Parts: sequence; C-alpha cells; structure tokens
Amino acid sequence: MSKARPMFTPVVKLTQSEIYAFIRAPVTTEKATFASEQNQVMFKVARTATKPQIKEAVEKLFDVKVKSVNTHIRKGKVKAFKGTVGTQSPVKRAIVTLEEGHRIDVTTGL
Repeated sequence: MSKARPMFTPVVKLTQSEIYAFIRAPVTTEKATFASEQNQVMFKVARTATKPQIKEAVEKLFDVKVKSVNTHIRKGKVKAFKGTVGTQSPVKRAIVTLEEGHRIDVTTGL
C-alpha cells in the first residue's frame, strides 16, 4: 500500500485589479442562501480563474480564511422573451467554504 503524496499548493500573488477581475459578483439564489448555513458562499467568477486564484482573492478581499473552493460552469440556457429567442452566457461559479468562525455577509457589500 503506497502513501499518498502531500498536496502541493501553489503560491499565487494577485494584484488588487486581478482580485476584482476574478471575483465578479456574489450569487444570491435560494441555493446560495441554504449554502450560507453550512458556512459556504457562492460567487460568479471569471472563466479563466483557477481554484488557488479564487481562494487568494476571497481571502484578501474579505479578510477571511478559506477552507476549500469548488467550481462548476453553468451552461448557457436558451430563453424566450416576448417571442424573441436568446441565449444566456455560460457562467462559472465558485462555492467557497470558510473556516469555522469566519463569515462573509454578501448583502452588505464591501
């Protein structure tokens, strides 16, 4: 039986403009509200943002300690409005789990 290698966490140095470029907006859906009870916060993020970049951006922006980051891309949907058919853009979302004792209140803003 082999031992698992220790996880490598790359060091990421972000500028203030990159932080605001990666974190677009908080998600305020019913699912995001239920996730906030488990100390999780959801954000819309840039499609090119990686998990380590999202983690550092949230830690610097809100001054909290991040436990983990999960991401997924919601595919664009076809919607019709008053007979006009359009397509929504795909959106990448990040579900950020915070350490115990840390909170982010997304309703108050920065």
